[in-house]
Amino acid sequence: MKVSSKLAGLGVVACMLAQPALAADKIKIGVIVTLSGPAAALGGQVRDGFNLAIKDLGGKMGGKDVEVVVADDELKPDAAITKAKGLLERDKVDFVVGPIFSNMLQAIHRPITENKTFLISPNAGPSSYAGKECSPYFYVTSYQNDQVHAVLGKVAQDRGYKKMYLLVPNYQAGRDSVAGFKLDYKGEIVEESYVPLNTLDFQPELSKISSQKPDAVFTFMPGGMGVNLVKQFKQAGLADTVPVLSAFTVDESTLPAQQDAAVGMFGGANWAPNFDNAQSKKFVAGYEAAYNSVPGTYAMQAYDAALLIDSAVKAVGGDLTNKDKVAAALKKADFASLRGNFKFNTNGYPIQDFYLTKVAKRPDGKFQTEIVQKVFENYADRYAKDCAAK
Repeated sequence: MKVSSKLAGLGVVACMLAQPALAADKIKIGVIVTLSGPAAALGGQVRDGFNLAIKDLGGKMGGKDVEVVVADDELKPDAAITKAKGLLERDKVDFVVGPIFSNMLQAIHRPITENKTFLISPNAGPSSYAGKECSPYFYVTSYQNDQVHAVLGKVAQDRGYKKMYLLVPNYQAGRDSVAGFKLDYKGEIVEESYVPLNTLDFQPELSKISSQKPDAVFTFMPGGMGVNLVKQFKQAGLADTVPVLSAFTVDESTLPAQQDAAVGMFGGANWAPNFDNAQSKKFVAGYEAAYNSVPGTYAMQAYDAALLIDSAVKAVGGDLTNKDKVAAALKKADFASLRGNFKFNTNGYPIQDFYLTKVAKRPDGKFQTEIVQKVFENYADRYAKDCAAK
């Protein structure tokens, strides 16, 4: 009886020891993005782009099954923190992918990275984590926020626009956008308008633009804000006389609602649906077939985030226990990005090419952004020099 009891006890111990091993046979990834409210279309693109990549990978990474847990941050910092902690404590995810907005990233960055869980941002790239506060547990598959806006500042300077009106939301990414635009633009800024996040009525700002007669407008208005701004800009009769240089205002997440009102407006981006390489064309076709919509940079960067994680899992043979090895594998970025040139700088933000894009209506009646010209090549952000943590 004593022997039996001892063996039975060993059996219990064996079962307990087996449970983590079984859990480790699956890669768990949390995706936390905005899926409610006016900005839901942006989060939907990230979710769908990431899921398409998992499907194209056969549902596996490094030979292990992948489970994706999706959470809605509701564009509320408190909700984002609660959802992030749920992914860590309840779901015990190995990686977190997200979010869309920089203020959501600022809410969840610390809880996730201090937990030594890898956070991969498919969109938000604030300056705050690109320099001294960089982390070996944080990687970005999009850009540093300033960079896309710098594209428009360079274009405005090169095109000789002497007077610019700047219109952005009043939060970290909005302030970053203005800083980015000013990097290369040296002309006169007649006004900087900072509106509350989720503003949907722009009549006061449009009246100012009409009276001040700038050579062009620079704006960053993601999601529903961009939809309303573009429609109201067109209705006010400004679209025919004032060029619009925008970032994340006219893109594949907003164009289905903006439609003809956005045609001809310019943007800055690291990719567009007409990007000319075989892998990108396959992705666009696959995304349109799966979701009946045109993918934007949100979806592309999320797809790349999945490829990045897959490359790291393969490099460590599926063993995620050694965090240093996983971090080194992520930093190598050993995957073929849909945008072509891609590598990580010392801070975990990409070095990549950037383009001026323009909204066009396709023969099938759908709308998309298309590349007009390359503006920056192998463009690195200016904060990496201050990063010593990686």
